[in-house]
Amino acid sequence: MMSAVGASVITGAGSGIGRQVAIDLAAAGHRVVLAGRRTEPLHETAGLCEGETPVVVPTDVRDPRSVAALFAAALDAHGTVDLLFNNAGTPGSWGPLEDLDPAEFKDVIDTNLNGSFLCAQAAFKAMKAQDPQGGRIINNGSISAHVPRPGAIAYTTSKHAITGLTRAIALEGRPYRIACGQIDIGNAASAITEAMARGVPQADGGIRPEPIMDVAEVGRAVVHMASLPLDANVLFMTIMATNMPYVGRG
Repeated sequence: MMSAVGASVITGAGSGIGRQVAIDLAAAGHRVVLAGRRTEPLHETAGLCEGETPVVVPTDVRDPRSVAALFAAALDAHGTVDLLFNNAGTPGSWGPLEDLDPAEFKDVIDTNLNGSFLCAQAAFKAMKAQDPQGGRIINNGSISAHVPRPGAIAYTTSKHAITGLTRAIALEGRPYRIACGQIDIGNAASAITEAMARGVPQADGGIRPEPIMDVAEVGRAVVHMASLPLDANVLFMTIMATNMPYVGRG
């Protein structure tokens, strides 16, 4: 397993997928920098990480100044940025398109898409400028980057856009040894997926529970993507609960 010598930045690191990925990257030898809105959960994540003490940076990914401060802290601590796991996001509220408050739609786009762009831009700048040049950006897409769930238009729109962001970064990163890939996750156990065990809306109008997988499998997958040399890249990976309604959804 290759370990990073510079900073590995994880956004949304205070819970769920971000926390699991931070724990697994730290166990693999990465020097992790934990970003998220709330300080206390970030310190809880830090306490679960093996190896070098993580750097904790409370961050609002929607704010360019906050993102700039995050990457300045990462560079100050470790000299280079080797990895960004672009994970911070919000599901928004579920409901019919015609009832969605435009402000709620904007909030989801600001966090999931604009936040991912701002973090990727800051990481890209650091990776392009550093010596040796290069690094890896892994965006958290979602099954919703491919197919929608009923009543989740804001989340679906944001995650479809992440796919375009991933492709564009991968293209623009080629001259600078910056690799960019995307992991699309379906029904990994987290606070967001708790409702799925009880029952969630289906495309046929029904309400049914859905299978859930261990979030640890996501951590392992991200560690694998991050372990590759920069001349190899997993452009897109889909990891999901085997029996969830994705293939043939609707």
